[in-house]
Amino acid sequence: MSELPAISIRVSGAVEPRRCVELAKAADEDGFAALWFAENPFQRGVLATAGACAAATRRVRIGVGVVNPYMRHPAQIAMDFAALDELSGGRAILGIGSGIAGALQRVGFDTSRPVAAVREAVEIVRALLSDQSVTMNGQVFKIDAARLGFPARPLPIYMAAASERALRVCGQIADGLIVSNMTPPRMTRRMAAIVVDAAAEAGRPKPWFVQYVPCAVADDREIARAAVKAAIGEALTLLWPVGDIWPLRREVAVAESGIPRRDFVFALERLRRGEPAAEVIDERFVVAFAIAGTAQECLQQAERYRETGVDELALTFAGTRAAEGITQLATALP
Repeated sequence: MSELPAISIRVSGAVEPRRCVELAKAADEDGFAALWFAENPFQRGVLATAGACAAATRRVRIGVGVVNPYMRHPAQIAMDFAALDELSGGRAILGIGSGIAGALQRVGFDTSRPVAAVREAVEIVRALLSDQSVTMNGQVFKIDAARLGFPARPLPIYMAAASERALRVCGQIADGLIVSNMTPPRMTRRMAAIVVDAAAEAGRPKPWFVQYVPCAVADDREIARAAVKAAIGEALTLLWPVGDIWPLRREVAVAESGIPRRDFVFALERLRRGEPAAEVIDERFVVAFAIAGTAQECLQQAERYRETGVDELALTFAGTRAAEGITQLATALP
């Protein structure tokens, strides 16, 4: 078998907290690298659950990717994550991103400078966690002589990024890049190259690359594929706007997937009419956006992400038997 990326588990605020703790224990016992929490507006906040998972585990890293600096001010991010790192015994990883603009705008935030917001947030959080007094008169944040009132330690700070400008900033300032769901491997390769170049120009080491990918594992590969098709269908309807005008990032994802745009549009129309994802999503979507099959098949599919520059895959286990799939994959790991 070729070299694999590190394998982690991803959950989100859509998952009931006690279920997250169960998955965290499985990840800890089965040798997975990390448990990643994705936080989205109007779902459950994940920090309470992340803390519970940290207390219930001993080894697995606890990553949150991402929090946005609008709903949580950078000073609050530093306070919260210093506490999470203390609770976990130094296992916390912080991911910062600009968030889902449409959702943030509905609650009154100005998201017109997303890259500046993330850059300034990283600077503020990193300084506060390094026991520094912070004063900033930035484009987005203004802070005057702020300092944490307790000892903390610097944490790894990752960025979620997709645009070329954001990717270059990631290379310049972040310890890692978080690549979101529904990013095909060809697109990941292009993104990784931009980050690596920017880091080299800044005289910094290559950031660690984490990619989120839907996954389903089962002894019957058709059962696994049916489960992951449902996850892909849900992500498509959530992330792609209604209509034919899409943000550049979505256009690029479609182009890099190898699926003709007209087929994408047709699939979205059918999903929004309520047709079952198992009938709408064909094999091309599974290959482009997911990992599915038996445990050995999933590991073989994971190898191609390593070839694009990904250091760690954070897998969102689809279907009703996620814990069983996690154990099957863990057993197959070399």
